[in-house]
Amino acid sequence: MPLWGGVEAGGTKFVCAIGENPGLVLAVTRFPTKDPTTTLEQVIKFFREQEKKFGPIAAVGVSSFGPVDPDPQSPTFGYITTTPKPGWASTDVAGYLRRELEVPVGFDTDVNGAALGEFRWGAAEELDTFIYLTIGTGIGGGGLVNGKLMHGLVHPEMGHMRIPHNTNDDPFPGICPYHGDCWEGLASGPAMEQRWGKPATELPDDHPAWRLEAEYLALALHNLILAISPQRIIMGGGVMQRTALFPLVRQRVQELLHSYVKHPQIISKIDEYIVPPALGNRSGVLGAFALAEAAWQSEKQNEA
Repeated sequence: MPLWGGVEAGGTKFVCAIGENPGLVLAVTRFPTKDPTTTLEQVIKFFREQEKKFGPIAAVGVSSFGPVDPDPQSPTFGYITTTPKPGWASTDVAGYLRRELEVPVGFDTDVNGAALGEFRWGAAEELDTFIYLTIGTGIGGGGLVNGKLMHGLVHPEMGHMRIPHNTNDDPFPGICPYHGDCWEGLASGPAMEQRWGKPATELPDDHPAWRLEAEYLALALHNLILAISPQRIIMGGGVMQRTALFPLVRQRVQELLHSYVKHPQIISKIDEYIVPPALGNRSGVLGAFALAEAAWQSEKQNEA
């Protein structure tokens, strides 16, 4: 089997790995996300060091924070585009890696990458339409529809959906610099911290924060279930590490849908329908392996 390079490019940290699949990961490194030049040079350094030990990599995949341009036909394919992260707007990530490493580079959003990892090896195996959500520093969503990663005009930005916000019960204005009280503005980790005055990790299970968080998560899931009809919803990210949150979300989703979607997955198997990622915190970087493999196969087909 060829060796793949995987990059999970996060706004807070980068994770790089080399290997073939979840059972054969030869090396992994993590480092803080700094300016683009420093960070991407560190990525190149990691892969060159690993190639000396394990041999050449055939391709690299990148699951990136965004917004990004994932369209291979676009002149800015592989760019991080209008991100609010200082210094990273209009950064050519895929092009830089391809020029330096001289291999094909697959590129997509961090959530689509994680979704692809769960599809190949995790909680979405044998499904063709599902959603992967990350609830953490930001909120993002991706997944597959009819067996294909979600793309369109650009890519899904589920975290910026508008959801009901009762300002009498929750006067918090939201933190999104673009939309204020969109889903991310109300329910991301930083939103929880600003609203309650301490990180979510420091809030006990019986704190009212968790029931409010479950409400906002369930409202968005209600919309996504009705709009996309996913066969499963996978929820990862730092906020979802609070395992007590899953039962609250599942119960509230059932209440909001009110038996309108009459399917066993909703009615009686909700524990199997709204689930954590089977790959844990490796979904993104392992999905990058799958992006690398797809880029390698595409290049081979073009050469044939």
